[in-house]
Order: sequence, then structure tokens, then C-alpha cells
Amino acid sequence: MSSRSSADQTSVDQNSAAAVDAPRGERSQTPQGAAAVIAAIGIMLVAANLRPPVVSVAPLIDDITADLGFSSAVAGLLTTLPVLCFGLSAPFAPRLAARFGIERTVFVSMIVLIAGMVLRFVPNSVALFAGSAVVGAAIGVCNVVLPSLIKRDFAHRSGLMTGLYSMTLSGGAAIAAGLTVPIDRAVGGNWRLTLMSWSMLALVAVVVWIPQLRRVHRVAVSHAPPSLRRNRIAWAITVFMGTQSLIFYTFSAWLPTYLVELGRSDAQAGAILAIGQVVALTASLVIPIIAARYADQRLITLIVLAICAAGFIGLVCTNSLVTLWAIMIMIGPGASISLALLFMVLRSPSTAVTSQVSGMAQSIGYIVAALGPIVIGALHDATDSWKLAMGVLGLVVIPQALSTLLAAKDVKIRL
Repeated sequence: MSSRSSADQTSVDQNSAAAVDAPRGERSQTPQGAAAVIAAIGIMLVAANLRPPVVSVAPLIDDITADLGFSSAVAGLLTTLPVLCFGLSAPFAPRLAARFGIERTVFVSMIVLIAGMVLRFVPNSVALFAGSAVVGAAIGVCNVVLPSLIKRDFAHRSGLMTGLYSMTLSGGAAIAAGLTVPIDRAVGGNWRLTLMSWSMLALVAVVVWIPQLRRVHRVAVSHAPPSLRRNRIAWAITVFMGTQSLIFYTFSAWLPTYLVELGRSDAQAGAILAIGQVVALTASLVIPIIAARYADQRLITLIVLAICAAGFIGLVCTNSLVTLWAIMIMIGPGASISLALLFMVLRSPSTAVTSQVSGMAQSIGYIVAALGPIVIGALHDATDSWKLAMGVLGLVVIPQALSTLLAAKDVKIRL
């Protein structure tokens, strides 16, 4: 399979838990000309909102902890709750899209996302956690249905649109990591107002999305057969997806706190995290293009994971070159998210199976990933050592490497 065809096929199935087959009547609704441009801009703006509400918590976690008296474990729960809700809401997304249409589902999800960010502004710990859960549930629905809309409206340019979609996701995370602390300083250190400020970007996306409500695209829901959950290859891909998500969200959540303990300022810690996010974005674009040129992707995937492991070793063994170590670590999950999507395509015998594997890996993977910040935060509380906690997080690369031996192998899922 060529790299271009792999990218196009990845775009069809990426993150979707439902197989989408447009009825003949709906194909005529595919946007053309200016309508297509507006639709593309709307998709990009929605995608830009799917990471900042989550990533922006990490640079402020010390202020939140000091203000509310949270332990590291409780703070870890705050950062991981949205990720948990990604996985819990994912199975419901296809049903919502089937009943109300993709466009309306996205619109309502964005309204709910704004409501969740506003709820976090309420000066109450319960409201903070409830708002974080609402934010995660809204994003989880969009994670699933947006790729389906890309397939429906931009099948002839699916590779380009998926690339732009992935870039916008990672770019939104990088911008949130880099700008959260400056925004916090601009509003006088009011971390609640800083978190809510990202709702302005979501409001822009809602306004731009309104023209899409004139079209209603519904999806056909398909469920993964029981045999898929007994398939070793499907589980290998699920483990690969879950471990890379666990590393990404846990490392992103606790890196700023770790760097502040090493003597960096909040702004420096946020900047280092932002640099790592940009590198992750680059890796997510470049590595799959190279990997798709080969029938077997084990070697290149293991090289990526070796770089990530070396970054963890450097981070916990020295107090210098932390930017380099952070970059090396972020190369791992940055490349791995796109590699996971590539594995779903290459290991599956059909589009329907790709969709089913994607739904299984995304739902289970995000739930697994949600445990990371909590466990690592609790480990820090028990040992008072971020180096030990980061070292334990680095061990997650081992099961990811083991899953690679099957997930990246030139084999097909047989049901």
C-alpha cells in the first residue's frame, strides 16, 4: 500500500465507531464551492476546541491545588476526568448521530462544551469536577462523529482534510500549553477565568457551524462482533492505542509541575510543554507517511518507542536538557496516535472492520489512559518523588512495545 493511499484510507476510518454509508439522496447534499470552504473551516474550528479545555488545566494545576487544597492524586483526577469521559461517551456518539444527524450532534456537543467550561467557573469544587466531566463527554462525541463528516463531505480530499484535522487537534493542544500561563497573568491570576476563557474559541466555532445545520447526515450504527473482542490483533491495537494515550495525557498533565519543582517558572514549563506538543504534531504527520511505505511497520515503530524511552531515561537521570528529553518523549505518543490509526486500516480486511476496531480501541484506550494521571499523582504523594513517578510512567513504553510486535506486523484480522 502506498503512503498516499494509506493516508486516504486512514482518513475514512479514523476514530469512527460507526460505519458510514450515505443514502443516495444525501450524497447530493455534499457541499460545493463556498459551502465546502465554510464546512471545512467549521470542522477545523471545532477540532481546534477538542484539546485546549483539557490541556489548559496542566499549566494551572499548582494554582488550583494551592487554592483548593487538593492532593496530587485528586489533582490527577481533575486532569484525567475529561479523558475518562472521552472513552465513556464514545459508544453513544454513533447513536446520537444516527438519530439527530452529524451536524446537529456536533452543534449541540459544542454548546455542551461551552456549558462545561462555564460550569468550571463556579467557585465550587463539585462544579469544577462536574464541568470537567461535561467537557470530556462533549469532546468524546465530537472525536467520533467529526471523521465521519469528513468522509461524507470530503471523500475526494479525505487525505488533505484528515491531515488538516489532525494538525488542528495537535495545534490546539500546543497553543493551549503555550498560552494558558500568559492568559492567566493577563487576568490577574484568576485560574477559573483562565479556564473559561477558552470558551470564547468554542463560541466562534458554534457561530461558524450554524450554516451546517441546514443539512442532516445520519449514520448507520454497526457493532463490533463478539469475535473481535477475542481477536489478538484487535487487542494488540487496543493496547497500543491505550498505552500511547496514557503516556500522552499523563505526561502532559504532570510535566509542568515536575519542571516547576526543578526550578523552572510556570511560563517556562508551559513553553517546554508547548514545544513538545509541536514536535508531537510533526511526528504525527511524518512517521506514518514513512511507515506506510512498508508492509511491516514493527521496525520504525520500535525505533520511535526507543526514542521515547531514551527521553524518559534522560529526564529521570539528569536535571539538565529537560527540553530535549521532553521532545524525545513526546515523539512517542505523537507518532503513535497516527500509527495506531494506520494499524487499524492495514490490519483490517474491510472498512467495516476498521471502523469496529477503531471504536473498540478508542473507547477502551481512553478509559485506560484516564488512569494514568491519577496513578502517577498518587505515586508522587506516596513517595514525594516526581523522578520516581516519571520513571514508572516510562515503563508503560514496555507493554506498548510488546503490542507493537503484533499490531505492526503484516497480518490481517480474521473474524
